[in-house]
Amino acid sequence: MSARPLAAVALTATAFAAALAFQNPDRVPQPRFTLPAEPAPTAAAPAYWKGNLHTHTLWSDGDDYPEMVVDWYKKHGYQFLALTEHNLLAEGDKWVDAESNATRTKATKKYVERFGEKWAEFRTNKDKKQARLKPLAEFRTLFDEPGKFLLVPAEEITHSFAKRPIHMNGINLRDPIKPLDGKDAVETVRVNVRQVSEQRAKSGRMMIAFLNHPNYGWGVRAEEMLLAEELKYFEVFNGHPGVRNYGDAQHASCERVWDITNALRLGKHKLPVVYGLATDDAHGYHEFAVGKVNPGRGWVMVKAPFLTADSLVKGLEAGDFYASTGVVLDSITRDDKTLKLAIRAEAGVTYKTEFVATMQGTDLTSTPKTFKDKDGKETPVTSDYSADIGKVVATSTDANPTYTFTGKELYVRAKVTSSKPHPNPYAKGDVEVAWTQPVVP
Repeated sequence: MSARPLAAVALTATAFAAALAFQNPDRVPQPRFTLPAEPAPTAAAPAYWKGNLHTHTLWSDGDDYPEMVVDWYKKHGYQFLALTEHNLLAEGDKWVDAESNATRTKATKKYVERFGEKWAEFRTNKDKKQARLKPLAEFRTLFDEPGKFLLVPAEEITHSFAKRPIHMNGINLRDPIKPLDGKDAVETVRVNVRQVSEQRAKSGRMMIAFLNHPNYGWGVRAEEMLLAEELKYFEVFNGHPGVRNYGDAQHASCERVWDITNALRLGKHKLPVVYGLATDDAHGYHEFAVGKVNPGRGWVMVKAPFLTADSLVKGLEAGDFYASTGVVLDSITRDDKTLKLAIRAEAGVTYKTEFVATMQGTDLTSTPKTFKDKDGKETPVTSDYSADIGKVVATSTDANPTYTFTGKELYVRAKVTSSKPHPNPYAKGDVEVAWTQPVVP
């Protein structure tokens, strides 16, 4: 992509003046991070908004400046974005080495070319050039546009239990959250989801929390997800090449984990469904290829009347969204009898829609499984369950597929698989896909 000068970025006069004020090296310390007022609503009817809820920058372990990362997403048609740094919000004073390695040197050069020498701030500390990372409250003035683009404050609450990674994202947070220990994996999920719920209740802001990449380090089994009552969302797809979305011979895929979780929640434990999200978990922005941790691999399309944080969270809570790696759905409708999709078909591309369900009366018993970890220790993994859990009950190649409920389903969801190769896939050979949320007839 060709670089643009800072002047090409749309700024209001007030925002531009505020941005210039930060260039004064003698500035007084800024007050604690507070969000500007939400953009005024500009949409009158519900629309699907495209957004990514899992991304990293130099504020944690990403390899590019936050402005560069946001700029990439906005240029590529995203309408909202959450920067989810590990155990922090992008606020306060933070300096990083500007030329510590070849990648950082490249990132700094591109940053100055894109945003200009007056915007970028540097200092020398112990003979090393350092760059100031601007907080969200400062750099969002370059990007937020009512009805067009919105940055949402967020954090990856990064924790573990018994060396198993247990990570969760808190979306639209006001304050950073320090992860808490639990007595086991289930309790670790629950106590940290509760922290987000408690902050939401205390602040009055709309917030959600979701479980990230359950197969990363084989961190969370289906049996643990289904027992974490507070859990409402998880990543069914994550674009990081190390998260093992598809499982292996010993471990269930994330989709399989999703079906087991919902089948047992509804059929045995009388708990609500868990919704599935697709995210990037992007860290790398300078080399694009299979095996790199790049942006643009997975996102959510949220149906909401306005592009505001509250409106988006309400859409997620209602299940009015779908996950995608490229397939676009113009509508998802359901009534008492049917579930209907409208696929935005591309010329020369074919689509297969699979309606996936678990029926009432399906055998929900399981056969326990263990796996030897790298230390040779036997570790439980998601158990073996009946093939009738998450069974394909109907298939369509129509652009407007419809499923008619039988009344015997515990839940039904749809997966749309296209013939179009993903332009920068999570794994070699991946095509573009979309997943709808499970509905209970």
